[in-house]
This record gives sequence, C-alpha cells and structure tokens, in this order.
Amino acid sequence: MNYSLAKKFTFGSLMMFALPTTVMMIFTSLYTIIDGVFVSRFVGTNALSSINIVYPAINIVLGIAVMFSTGSCAIVAKKMGEGKPGNARAAFTSIVYLNILVGAVTAILGNLFAEPLVRLLGASDLLMSDCMTYMRWQMAFAPALMLQILFQMYFITEGRPGLGLFLTVLAGISNAVLDYVLIVPLKLGVAGAAIATVTGYMIPAVFGLIYFAVSRRALWLVSPRLSAAELKETLINGSSEMVTNLSSGIITFLFNLLMMHYAGEDGVAAITIIQYSQFLLNALYMGFSQGVSPVISYNYGSRNTKQLKQVFKTSFLFTGVTSILVFLTAQLGGGIIVTIFAHPGTAVYDLARHGFMVFSFGYLFSGVNIFSSALFTA
Repeated sequence: MNYSLAKKFTFGSLMMFALPTTVMMIFTSLYTIIDGVFVSRFVGTNALSSINIVYPAINIVLGIAVMFSTGSCAIVAKKMGEGKPGNARAAFTSIVYLNILVGAVTAILGNLFAEPLVRLLGASDLLMSDCMTYMRWQMAFAPALMLQILFQMYFITEGRPGLGLFLTVLAGISNAVLDYVLIVPLKLGVAGAAIATVTGYMIPAVFGLIYFAVSRRALWLVSPRLSAAELKETLINGSSEMVTNLSSGIITFLFNLLMMHYAGEDGVAAITIIQYSQFLLNALYMGFSQGVSPVISYNYGSRNTKQLKQVFKTSFLFTGVTSILVFLTAQLGGGIIVTIFAHPGTAVYDLARHGFMVFSFGYLFSGVNIFSSALFTA
C-alpha cells in the first residue's frame, strides 16, 4: 500500500505536510487563551486567575494523552513502514480503547476529589468557587480531551493532516462563539468558559471515533491487540513528550504559589497572561514536531537513512529560525500582547508587561528542546 508517508520529502513538501498539524495545535492552545480573553474582559482578572490555578491538573491529563499518542504513533508508523498494516491497526485500536478507559477514570476521580485538588493547587477562598466550577467541567470531559489529542496525531499517520486541521479549526470557532454567547449575553462566567472549551474537545473526539470506525484508508478500528512489551514501549517512548507537558504544569503550579504569596490574585493573573504566550509557542513547536514525527518513524522503519537526514536538517532549520523570530516578536510586541488581557495602568498590566520581557528569553531554547524530544521518540 502506498502511504503518503512513503513519498520523498523536500524542505517545501515537509513544511506543507507539517503545516496543518502546526496550525491544528495552535488552535488547540487557543481554547484556553480565548477563555482567558473573554473571562478577563467580561468577568474579571480574579476569574482569570481561577482558570490558571486549575491549569496544572488539566496539564496532567494532556501529558498522559500526549504520552499515549506520541508513544504509540511511533510504533504504529514504524509497523506501517515495515509492511505490517494489520499489526499497526490492532495496536492503534488498543490505544484508542485505553485512552477512553483512562479518561473515564480521570473524569470520575477528578470530580470526586475536585475540592482537595483545587486547595492543593493553591486556590484562595476568593477563587475557590470559580476554580471548582472550571475543574469539574474539565475533568468530566477528560475522555474527549484525550481522544482529541490522540486523533490529531493519527490523522497525520493516516495521511489526512488537513482533516485534523479542519476539525480543530471548527472546534476553535465553536469555542470562541460559545465563549461570547455564554459569558457576555448569558453571563455564565467561568462556567460558560468551561462549557465552551469542552464543547470544542467533543468535535474532534466524536468525529474521530466515527471516522476510524468506518474508514478503510490506512488505519481503522479492528480487534485490539497490544502486547505487554508494546504497551511498555509506548509508555516509555512517549514519556519524554509527557514530561514536556507536565513540566509546564509544574512550573505553572509553582508560579501560582509564589505569585499568590507575593502579589495576591493580581500576581496570578499577571503570570497567567505571560504563560498564554508560552502556550502558543509550545503549540507551534509541538505541532510541527507531531507533524514530522510519523515521517521520521516511517522512514526509520523502512531504513531510509537519506530521507531521515533531510527531515532532520529541515526541522532544525525551521526550529532555529522561528525561535529567533518569536523572541524578537515578544521583545518588540510584548506590550500589545499584554493589552489584550489587561488594561494599561492596572497592577496586573504592569506586572505582566515587565515579566513578559524577562520571560521571553526562554523562547530561544524551548523549540529545540521540544523537537529534540520528539525526534528521539519518533
């Protein structure tokens, strides 16, 4: 079978192949950012702080989902490159079911223990109610979030990155529209933001299940079969990408504790604004890395060393150039970005504006970190 992963990739064709996934991940990251814009503008910066307090818990779910998707995708794409499509489909099906199971357990536990979790994450009495609301909605739809991440990767492996992009854009537009309707006219506050976000999760998750149930292109749902060794390899192989996500959640947790101690709710709101830029940056490099990972895995499986070297050179060139451009954009346009969330002259704006200039130096290095991790996983 002639998969699109088997074609010869030049610099331009690799960029075009990875583009839908890159845009797709950026749109996914915009879920939280769109929530933040509407919440900060129409509910208040304290409500914005509540969303960021909950973020580390959501990031754990994201980390697990990324571990399953990247770790298994490397194995599945490698099997395809080795000419074993039946084994690839059985492994893929097993991972889909495993995501649903783990997501369901997370949803139950996340709601049962929402209050102690929120306290542990550093919520003050002032933020407690909004934190609980956002946490419960997000945890309830953990299976949809995990399937969304999984199908984003496997639409690429399937050779249909454009379809994944379309679904993610549709989900992003739905999220933005619902954010406005639920927060502004209906005045549902943080609950409205949470409902809008989880609705966005559902669109790629439900369509992905339907697509892979009826598709007969390269991957589709069959009888699950994944050996203990393959499951172990999936978890170990995807653990580096999981750490990339978890590190962001841990850093957010520590920032929140420090900001709450030294600057109160305004400090948490300020660091939230700064980290939204990081969401977009990480999404850019994670999207690109996920876009090229199946190409790397496939050619690794087919022993095409020449193509692997070309993909490697192209990827590092892209990562290096964009890192410099993103850093310069942050330095020159930091004030404009902060203005989207906070009014100039407020304590939140002043804190965020100063912090943004310091924080942006990290943008020079994060792209190389993310791609290097994805390269070895693939």
